[in-house]
Amino acid sequence: MPGPTAAGSTDSPATLLGPTALALGAYSALSILGQPVIYELVPPLAFLTPFAVIAGALAMVLGAAGILYARRGVGRMGVAVAGTLLGTIGFTTVVVFLFLLVSAY
Repeated sequence: MPGPTAAGSTDSPATLLGPTALALGAYSALSILGQPVIYELVPPLAFLTPFAVIAGALAMVLGAAGILYARRGVGRMGVAVAGTLLGTIGFTTVVVFLFLLVSAY
């Protein structure tokens, strides 16, 4: 008789939510907070800032889902929390800058 065909806890796609959130959050936080350094070294990267905002929002959502599944035993909690925090930092920084820019006028 062959083994069970049901997915185990390590076979779930939910195990990738935390690492995806971490990668997107790191990209968002580094591209937003490191703009002066990055754009002096590599000026063509300036067009990636809008994608950093989207990456920050996606990191928050995927990280929150990763935290939910990590509490259920699928995936790793630390990676999901780190991705959520980095995504929140990147996304919130842009929102605060836009709010200050709009309120100045």
